[in-house]
Amino acid sequence: TLVNEFLEYLQIEKNASKLTIRNYRHYLERFIFYLASPTQPAFKPRERKQILTSVNFSPKQINIEVVRKYRLALSQFVDEKGMPLKRITQNYHVIALRSFLRYLSKHDIQTLAPEKIDLPKAESRSLKFLEKDAVERLLNMPSISDEKGLRDKAMMEVLFSTGLRVSELVRLNRDQINFEGGEFGVIGKGGKARIVFLSDRATDWLKRYLNIRKDKFKPMFIRYGGAHRETESDESMRLTTRSVQRVVEKYVKKAKLPIKITPHGLRHSFATDLLKNGADIRSVQEMLGHKNIATTQIYTHITNPQLKEIHKKYHGK
Repeated sequence: TLVNEFLEYLQIEKNASKLTIRNYRHYLERFIFYLASPTQPAFKPRERKQILTSVNFSPKQINIEVVRKYRLALSQFVDEKGMPLKRITQNYHVIALRSFLRYLSKHDIQTLAPEKIDLPKAESRSLKFLEKDAVERLLNMPSISDEKGLRDKAMMEVLFSTGLRVSELVRLNRDQINFEGGEFGVIGKGGKARIVFLSDRATDWLKRYLNIRKDKFKPMFIRYGGAHRETESDESMRLTTRSVQRVVEKYVKKAKLPIKITPHGLRHSFATDLLKNGADIRSVQEMLGHKNIATTQIYTHITNPQLKEIHKKYHGK
């Protein structure tokens, strides 16, 4: 019950996205499963509801020792395919638990103080991005002889031109675009609004795609295939994030790129291209919609030309 109230709080008070709420539900349900049976790593779907409603556990009973053993269980957890949880995924579970405890404390429900739970330092992840010539190769892969190919071409041009998150891209509607100004507004993570800008090239491909479309659906990017399209709703025709990922994956393979890039990799490519060409980091932070400058600074060691010159001068011979 408290978990459900917490998720409602995230939706109403914090304006959290559906994806965030879904993930937090998943992480907190795993904690409940652990409380139900610490020695059993997972449950079959048919047992799920029974376990979630039968756990007899008070927030007062959550202490450092319970959390320590839970984290140990997460580190030893393997799924049905024998795959362990990545360290970053383990951290997401603990972050969700801390947020839940913070909610309980705020509502004067006696439990473990969230600040008593420390997060381990996250492992550094390699930043995957494409150089300009590789981006060109990728963007030239779709066949533009049909509507679907034009959609794919326009979609990838927009991703590289704007640095949009894939979730922001799929929410885009046709009437949002100011073609004259080459810009449009989006609501990003945490309800943060920003303006993103289209290159002349991306604007041109969007216009070509829309000019060939005969439908009246609101979404900018729609799915193709399937019967009775005229009876479909706008939302049922909207392309999903997974579909966009598959589209990019398809053209990455076709282009035989050395890096397995994703839509988020095009966002990285957008940021590194800006910084390499002299954009200041505050402007890039604003364009990416990052809340903290520290998030944007992950790109600076890659795009710092001084480091390359120092290496060339002292070690390049």
